[in-house]
Amino acid sequence: MITALFFILHCVGFSGTVAGSRKGQWQLLLNSTGVVAMHMALTHHNTVIMFDQTEAGPSGYRLRRRHNGNRCTDNRDDVADSLCYAHSVEYDISSNKVRPLRLYTDTWCSSGSFLSNGTLLQTGGYGSGTRRIRYYRPCGDGKCNWRQSERSLSKDRWYASNQLLPEHDRVIVVGGRRTFTYEFVPKMSSNEGSHELSFLHQTYDRNEGGNNLYPFLHLSSDGNLFIFANRNSILFDYERNRVIKTFPRIPGDGSRNYPGSGSSVILPLDHANRFEKVEVMVCGGAASGAYRATRQNRFLKGLSSCGRMVITGNRHKWNMENMPGPRLLNDMLILPTGNVLIINGAKRGSGGWNNARNASLRPYLYKPNNKLGKRFSVLKSTKIARMYHSSAVLLPDGRVLVSGGNPHDRYTFSNVAYPTELRLQAFVPHYMRRKYHTYRPTNVTIQYGQNNYNGVRYGEDFNVTFLLERKPSDVVEFTAYAPPFTTHSISMNQRLLKLRCKSLVRAQGGLVHAVVEAPPSANVAPSGYYMLTVVNGGTPSMSEWVRFMHH
Repeated sequence: MITALFFILHCVGFSGTVAGSRKGQWQLLLNSTGVVAMHMALTHHNTVIMFDQTEAGPSGYRLRRRHNGNRCTDNRDDVADSLCYAHSVEYDISSNKVRPLRLYTDTWCSSGSFLSNGTLLQTGGYGSGTRRIRYYRPCGDGKCNWRQSERSLSKDRWYASNQLLPEHDRVIVVGGRRTFTYEFVPKMSSNEGSHELSFLHQTYDRNEGGNNLYPFLHLSSDGNLFIFANRNSILFDYERNRVIKTFPRIPGDGSRNYPGSGSSVILPLDHANRFEKVEVMVCGGAASGAYRATRQNRFLKGLSSCGRMVITGNRHKWNMENMPGPRLLNDMLILPTGNVLIINGAKRGSGGWNNARNASLRPYLYKPNNKLGKRFSVLKSTKIARMYHSSAVLLPDGRVLVSGGNPHDRYTFSNVAYPTELRLQAFVPHYMRRKYHTYRPTNVTIQYGQNNYNGVRYGEDFNVTFLLERKPSDVVEFTAYAPPFTTHSISMNQRLLKLRCKSLVRAQGGLVHAVVEAPPSANVAPSGYYMLTVVNGGTPSMSEWVRFMHH
């Protein structure tokens, strides 16, 4: 259904583009989502959850009734009452509509992870929400909503980061403002506490607003946790509360983490090396002293540098290269092709209210396997600034959804350089254009084995069929993508796997049968829903959902 709709709805805008252009296109989808997408996550029901803080006063989405049933009238008190407005919405991709959702406590600068059944586990926030645990179980009928757990976090978690762990449905929550610990959720018992992490004390810059908040977390395929904060990083055994490795400091000054606000990805994991080589990448951030300089109305130029480092094996060195320009508050998303999209952000200043200037309007594309110096290209510019409190997520139809942006503590639309941004856009990569349709695998269907009604078990084979108008290219790849929870320039739990294809048979009528091997373990791919994409010589199909699970 979605595949068919995509062709009808979205091919229209592509026909008039310059031939040979690889810069992509922008689409305006909605003039207002009603709510700032400070946080965003794609569910396996092809909806996108967006939410803001709840204490920013009136949003752009007025409700007829409060959640307790009391009517919202036009009197002055009601018009100013935060409870008469939505602060979270669900966006339905196929209908291009939003519906309001109910949040009970403040989610300002919070964190999240998907569990194995596709439920979003969401943690922390501010004030009433700082120790709260919330769940959102997505549905296809528009009737699901937020649920708040009876159990609480053991410490305040404001600007913390989450990572889904290999253990079944266990999530680690790391850090937060003035919180130098980590803990696990869901809670196994009411007295389960938190654990000190001295690395967070060591990387904390008191004069610069922390510069180690929202640390970058990546699960290595050996089951240990990579943690990057400020400029430093460790490999951490969270079971034993032990630092296994301290990596070299990333070269150069400045900071990569909030309010420095650079971004990071774990580069695609590949079956060709049994998923054993794990390489991380960190891009952008703020200059030394940038946060304090904003107090004097000085906005220092952001960092242009990116570092890549292999975190497995015994030799660890940051390999540095420069983006086409300085960037902070930027999102990094891994595309189905294995390339990295760097989108949103600013060129000067730091994270925080009104602390950034000069919006970065042009996305960058990074091709990790190209030769050094040939990896970056500059894509088509948007006209809409997406700075503090904006976010971006990859959609199953190949587009990138871009939303949010609000450097003010209230919804502010006039007399400011960067007004609150409620417009919803999609960036459309060049390979989604009509001229690539003859190369694009269509009608992708996943068939589980006879006993696997719910998903594919680790290491087992599953069948994928698809249609191709012409003979497959020499390189047909099968990639699986874990949809992230995105906020404040980081995409928590994002990872892309290149899976092993055991056989590829082309039958009559362009039908292709493939046998694909599931990832070997939960260390490589924590159990849950992944977007499976068939990539034919660099042209991706629409993605279909596959669930990888324990035996």
